[in-house]
Amino acid sequence: MVSRKALFDECMDILEQSGIDTARFDTMCIFQDMLSDQNPLFLPQEEVPEETEKRIRELTALRSQNRPLQYLLGQWEFYGYPMKVGEGVLIPRPDTETLVDQVLDICRENGLSSPKIADLCSGSGCIAIALKKQLPQAEVTAVEVSEAALDYLRENARLNEADIDIIAGDVLKKETQQKLSGMDLIVSNPPYLTAEEMRSLQTEVTYEPASALFGGEDGLGFYRAIIELWRRSLKKGGYMVFEFGDKQHEAVSSIFKRYSFDNIRLRKDGGGIIRTAAAVKTGDDFIRYSDSSEQSRKNTEE
Repeated sequence: MVSRKALFDECMDILEQSGIDTARFDTMCIFQDMLSDQNPLFLPQEEVPEETEKRIRELTALRSQNRPLQYLLGQWEFYGYPMKVGEGVLIPRPDTETLVDQVLDICRENGLSSPKIADLCSGSGCIAIALKKQLPQAEVTAVEVSEAALDYLRENARLNEADIDIIAGDVLKKETQQKLSGMDLIVSNPPYLTAEEMRSLQTEVTYEPASALFGGEDGLGFYRAIIELWRRSLKKGGYMVFEFGDKQHEAVSSIFKRYSFDNIRLRKDGGGIIRTAAAVKTGDDFIRYSDSSEQSRKNTEE
């Protein structure tokens, strides 16, 4: 048998030679998971059981082929909560925690202790579950169309003991929208990659479902459709909150304005990129046809 330190160094070297930029971090995650030890190098000369060594080597080999680490481990943390993930569901990312933060701030500012929240394109359910855990009195509904993603969503709700409602449906169809009304907040991290971005994806991202990534030729298809359709499910004075890609904030803000949403507030993620926008439904279903791109940059939250 081999010692923990010797095997660790060998596996990290394999990942480095394969061009994995996060070789040490990834190796540590594999060791922590396989050895059920948060400090696997605390006892560097401890021998690794033969079967465990075999599995560690298998996972290292797969990671060296750019397989997503999160899929290999089968679980990833989001907002401090464990989320089961695997092929067929989008991997939760730290950037998306910005969306949860903004929703929680809105609820605090408006005294919403038991809001009605819909999470569209819910995927693994990470947003809906995090919001339910942070707002126990909230009525949270997750909407997802993919059967593969729905399996993970249901499992994650059970894993985190989050009592959320789950609707299997296409958010782009009216029959799905009509199932919900009187919402205080509608949130979504929809597909937002452009056709050009889809053609130049990093290898490991290609393992994630294209349906959870591709947002149409300009990446904005879901924003137009969701705002146009789902504003009907939102209370007057209710909020719609989106995550989007780098430099998409002006276009998303413009769509909001066209459909009578005001008080648009933007928020940056940990990397300084404008990542989310919240807007208030201030009127009825009136459409403004002057599709202005002028932005309230003064409201960008640092």
